Amino acid sequence: MLKAELQIRGTSLAQLSRDLGVSAAALTLVGQGKMRSATIEKALAEAAGTTPEQLWPGRDKKGSEMD
Repeated sequence: MLKAELQIRGTSLAQLSRDLGVSAAALTLVGQGKMRSATIEKALAEAAGTTPEQLWPGRDKKGSEMD
């Protein structure tokens, strides 16, 4: 669903990874909830026109941090 929303808004995971200077794999891991990165979560949410809290409801502050 996230990838579709990004496409609707004229961007992609690949473009966001280039913009942020991180790997597409890092974006995928964060998007799937397997890793945590406040920077990537915020960028994904903004690109999708929402907030991290709305994009990942119930996700707490615990977890593996990348940044």
